[in-house]
Amino acid sequence: MSNRSHQSSVPGPRSSADKVSRVLTDFTEWLDAYGETSWDHQSFFAGPVGGRAKSLYYRSGVIGTAAVAPMIFCEAFLPSARRLFHHPLRFPIADAHYAMGFAFLYEATGDSAHLEKAVHFLNELTTSRCHDFKEYCWGYPFDWVWRGGVIKQQTPLITTTPYVYEAFLQVYEIIERRAGLLKPEDSLQLGRANGSERGQPPAHRSLRPGGRTEDRGETPEDFLCRYKQILESIARHAAIDIKDFQISDRASSCSYTPHDEGGVINAAAYRAFLLTSASKVLCRDEYWPIAERNLNFVLENQNLDGSWPYAVDGVRDFIDHFHTCFVVKALVKIRALTGYEGCDEALTRGVEYYLKNLFDEDGLPKPFSKAPRLTVYKRELYDCAECINLCLLLRDRFPQLEATLETVLKGVLKDWIKPDGSFRSRRLHFGWDNVPMHRWGQAQMFKSLAFYLREFRGPRTEGGGRTLERRGRKTEDRRQEDGSCDRKKIKCERGENR
Repeated sequence: MSNRSHQSSVPGPRSSADKVSRVLTDFTEWLDAYGETSWDHQSFFAGPVGGRAKSLYYRSGVIGTAAVAPMIFCEAFLPSARRLFHHPLRFPIADAHYAMGFAFLYEATGDSAHLEKAVHFLNELTTSRCHDFKEYCWGYPFDWVWRGGVIKQQTPLITTTPYVYEAFLQVYEIIERRAGLLKPEDSLQLGRANGSERGQPPAHRSLRPGGRTEDRGETPEDFLCRYKQILESIARHAAIDIKDFQISDRASSCSYTPHDEGGVINAAAYRAFLLTSASKVLCRDEYWPIAERNLNFVLENQNLDGSWPYAVDGVRDFIDHFHTCFVVKALVKIRALTGYEGCDEALTRGVEYYLKNLFDEDGLPKPFSKAPRLTVYKRELYDCAECINLCLLLRDRFPQLEATLETVLKGVLKDWIKPDGSFRSRRLHFGWDNVPMHRWGQAQMFKSLAFYLREFRGPRTEGGGRTLERRGRKTEDRRQEDGSCDRKKIKCERGENR
């Protein structure tokens, strides 16, 4: 592991890209050494002791506050005490971000090892899905206690599954687009999955893009058809298992899981994006009306100042940084896919609120503009990661985000990189939380920095040349003009395989 210094200033995009490249190299070395499981910011409450204390907190004011006080104290002053309350876990949402991050690295460098790593994380996702459900979906690997009760582990979450959808789609498109460019000696190792289940890749075989797999005589097109089946299954889950609740003539909220009553803004935004994408990518027109009603719910519940509350239940009305990013990035993606003009005003007002209210005096992300309770930290890695991601998505539409991007990136490179190559998790009121948490910032920051590198260095072919066109720009323009989904439609020559 190299111990390079990341403390110098960042004078411009070229220098930033060079520094980001070194940071990503160090991080991938750290990840290989550390492993793919980790503690989590919820580790204090994921076990039986913390879970009971948190449940009591929601039911009984004074007694409950006393019950959670030891965990809150540790969170504020002794973050490493997480290991006393729970054990490291694999998080599907982190695996999805790592898959996307390695896919971006492949596009930026042309190194097929990064693509193999992306495929590895997708293979892990095929095994970590919620197996009690027919369709592909993902949730948390621990029991999540919240004010409404307990969401049991392996319950699908509409705030997790869309990331897995994006990861599968991103890698699918790369393999489809570049299969003929990979050298014959480069193989993608497709990890173990349950071959008896429809839509899952069979166990350990080597795919040679442009040729046939070694053990079953299958072509890359056969492999891509399996990924298509997974994407179709995810879309069916989002459309059918997640429930709608009519709010107005034009809008519906959706459930967070298949079992709750809905009302969470970012949940509707996630589902609206997933089903909008599936309607275009899979050419399933029936998904768009569902997506449009969820989208209208998000638009109708934007506050006059441009912000969004977390939920419309009159209780969880806090406004925070990364949930705001979740909503805004869903809107910009839907706008790019459909040309839906109703997103334009919401984006303008949302970005204006975001820049005025969710950054501190140093121009760095602050966690809340309206906090639900006393917080034990000043800044959060997750916020920085989502800020970088959002700025990259919106900087062409809102040029003022270029300055925000460079300020936040400079801050991350200066203060958030640990000597071992991983990222700090939180800036506490006194010191730092240095416990690496894959779900709570490590994976998101890795993906955002890889996205940054891809954007500023451009996609690279394996032969060493760069493509000059920024990926997807012309495709998005064409979709906005004619609604076409021809290029992005996932095809399977052997049939639709529903």
